[in-house]
Amino acid sequence: MDAQSFREFGKAAIDYLADYLENVRDKQVLPNVEPGYMRKLLPEEAPEEPEDWREVLKDMDRAIMPGLTHWHSPHFHAFYPTANSYPGIVGEMMSAGLGTIGFTWMSSPASTELEVITLDWLGKMIGLPPQFLSCSPGYGGGVLQGSASEATLLCLLVARERYVQRLHEKNPSLTEQELRATKAKLVAYASDQSNSSVEKAGILGSVPMRLIPADEKFQMSGSNLRAAIEADLKEGLVPCIVISTLGTTPTCANDPLREIAAVCSEFGIWHHVDAAYSGAALICPEYRYICEGIELADSFNFNPHKWMLVNFDCSALWVKDSRELVAAMSVDRAYLVHTQQDAGMPDYRNWQIPLGRRFRALKLWFVLRIYGVKKLQEYIRAQCKLATDFEMLLRGDDRFEIFTPAHMGLVTFRLKGPNENTNKLMANLQKSKKIYVVGAEVGGKAMIRFAICSRFTTFSDVEFAWNEMVNQTDKVFLTLPENATNGHF
Repeated sequence: MDAQSFREFGKAAIDYLADYLENVRDKQVLPNVEPGYMRKLLPEEAPEEPEDWREVLKDMDRAIMPGLTHWHSPHFHAFYPTANSYPGIVGEMMSAGLGTIGFTWMSSPASTELEVITLDWLGKMIGLPPQFLSCSPGYGGGVLQGSASEATLLCLLVARERYVQRLHEKNPSLTEQELRATKAKLVAYASDQSNSSVEKAGILGSVPMRLIPADEKFQMSGSNLRAAIEADLKEGLVPCIVISTLGTTPTCANDPLREIAAVCSEFGIWHHVDAAYSGAALICPEYRYICEGIELADSFNFNPHKWMLVNFDCSALWVKDSRELVAAMSVDRAYLVHTQQDAGMPDYRNWQIPLGRRFRALKLWFVLRIYGVKKLQEYIRAQCKLATDFEMLLRGDDRFEIFTPAHMGLVTFRLKGPNENTNKLMANLQKSKKIYVVGAEVGGKAMIRFAICSRFTTFSDVEFAWNEMVNQTDKVFLTLPENATNGHF
């Protein structure tokens, strides 16, 4: 493909995407395909000869589009938002076209320096304390990861290595075998409401993840955390890291950071805050109460690719002391050495798990500049209002009960009576495929999560979802015996 063909293909692809997003509301949010559908539509071997790009675009409609779940449909209310915006798309395109791999400052100075600057911008926007920012005295700073999953795993590995290194410094005579034995005793802590990626980080990092039972507010309390740590210490185990959550997946609950930080400080444990979803709301000052005590944490992460209109993948991580990352993640080779290593700019290869890295800062920079802080604040507030609107509709029908009120774009609810009622409603909704929601079970109660996910969602889409909810609920109650709403679980 030459430059002229690239121009034609690129312009056609932009038109294709613009048409798709402009009309995504008209598409059924869930596809009508069965596993293996695509093998019937595509050949068994790659083509021997070049194909025309026009034929490839035709197959987008024939083979790809029928199997898409439309994450940016205003009828998508499952999980949490996956951000999308035209500035983000263009930023992604520019990153791909430039093709830089900025693992050191020298390998692409602009990639590194723009990331340093945009992470400082973003940190200031959400009210992070100065000690997390590169522009402040000290060793703090931000770095873009692929996902919150990577950020959690990274911090767990750093906390693990920090403990072992400090132990070795205090006891230089310890053998490698003795240090390995100590590693085997390390343990991590998180709420049982934390994301599945937190537990997976423990598996990948070979550090058992102790899941602390949440309290009646679905939070990990300081007292429950302390009890678990003290019990493990009595068993000869070594507390290593605590992962707090701002915005749990089932109910968007927020762990009390100040309480947890006090426990971490007492026992000398790394405190990481996972705010993958809720962190975006911190650009609105009225929501910053959820991160009271963040100044006491060691690291903080949230995903601009969830709720801040920056396309996946773009996960922002800040640390108070980047030297801890470098000590744990640095592996030096002659081909990585450059003359500017001590000039004050990071080599981000030492701040992450992989060596290579994409120019993610471009799309973040595009979004921050083209929207500006005020428009992003308006967007967050409007989505929160739509969730409140849906809650009010629920309250107008006495067959429903609110499980957790609307909070940061999410409301959870259930049908009154046994779990079977709510589970039948979920099954009906999945079968109809007119809206996409997911369920959860918390405290033995089945419930449904309704999240405002698409940037295209309006109140009319909320009404559409409500009407579908009512229609499917009617079908549930038509099939229930008379005693099925008596409140017994």
